[in-house]
Amino acid sequence: MEVDAARAIGAGLAMLGAIGPGIGIGLLVQGAMTAIGRNPDAAGQIQVNMILGIAFAEAVAIYALVVALVLAFVGIQ
Repeated sequence: MEVDAARAIGAGLAMLGAIGPGIGIGLLVQGAMTAIGRNPDAAGQIQVNMILGIAFAEAVAIYALVVALVLAFVGIQ
């Protein structure tokens, strides 16, 4: 029973790893929107780089999700 509780706590703590990418994506989009507002002619290039940065940041959140799922559903025999 204690193992189940520890597994649930560990999975919850692993999901704290999604906070960083969430903040990072928000700051990235804010910077891109500011840059597009200052230079609308470069919007296409800025958007491409923004989407690439979002994908890399989102990958970190997906790794945290995978770790949380492994901790939650893989039992120790």
